[in-house]
Amino acid sequence: MFTATKEQIEQWKAKHGDVFRIRVDDKSCYLKTPNRKTLGYASMAGKENPLKFNEVILNECWLDGDGEIKTDDALFMSISARLSDLIQIKEAELEKL
Repeated sequence: MFTATKEQIEQWKAKHGDVFRIRVDDKSCYLKTPNRKTLGYASMAGKENPLKFNEVILNECWLDGDGEIKTDDALFMSISARLSDLIQIKEAELEKL
């Protein structure tokens, strides 16, 4: 299992903001939060192939980890269910004036 050092994680946080680790079996990867450009590209790609959405998110948000997660279908499918958790939506308030 790939494990990043505390120093590496702090460097990623300084550059990208939030950093997440996803683990499945004895594999793990570190990901950043997707930006609007990534989400737009993933949404367009996902229209023709729903799995492509997850593939784009994984590739564009990938910081480091066990590369098998990207290539092994079982591992990829396992983490796909968690990729949507990277998209953080804050509560907005609408006020009529």
